[in-house]
Amino acid sequence: MILYSIAFFFTIVFDILEYDYLTVCMKSIVIPSVFFYFYSSNNFKIDTTQILIFVLCFVGEVFHLMDVEISTLGSSICFLFVYSILIKKIIVEKIKLKRADVLPVAMVILIIIYLLFSVLSLQFDKIKDFQFLYCIYGIVLSVLGVICYTKYITRGTYVTLLLTLMITCFIISDIFFIFNEYFSYSLVLILIRDIAQILAYFFMAKYFIVSNKKRVKQ
Repeated sequence: MILYSIAFFFTIVFDILEYDYLTVCMKSIVIPSVFFYFYSSNNFKIDTTQILIFVLCFVGEVFHLMDVEISTLGSSICFLFVYSILIKKIIVEKIKLKRADVLPVAMVILIIIYLLFSVLSLQFDKIKDFQFLYCIYGIVLSVLGVICYTKYITRGTYVTLLLTLMITCFIISDIFFIFNEYFSYSLVLILIRDIAQILAYFFMAKYFIVSNKKRVKQ
């Protein structure tokens, strides 16, 4: 946790100072440090799915940090698989909607659909290739968002709160990544993107830890 906090702090500092090389160095430490935090907190136990998720997140970040022609494509494919695996992992338990839950869930769905179409329109204006892939990516992320928010609305537990925080950070990070591509350089946009991305990894690891402990107790 200490290493993660240090990497988080200096990533933000180097973002502000615009030391791009040092920012890359710090960001490359984030996922390994989160993984070690999860692994040690989980009594050095981990399943194949969780390993795959962390590996895909790391590879996706490496693609992004390399900043080459296929960086966006490679990173998008990696995180598309991450979100797909998370959907499969989270949707195991059935969601039971009460009458009082219908309106909040409907509002969540409408907001996510609006964000999906708004952000994809910006993406398609900027990038002409692989539009189908980015469309699938947006849909999968939206489905994951609906599932996470619905679980929190219907249950309101600590585990579902962590899910909500995780998906919120992932959505914010992806939205501001596109804003950075579409608009001119802005330190504020970069900071929001990086902070959200780093926090998403922490909440994901925390979700794995808490859900694993809950499963052991059962």
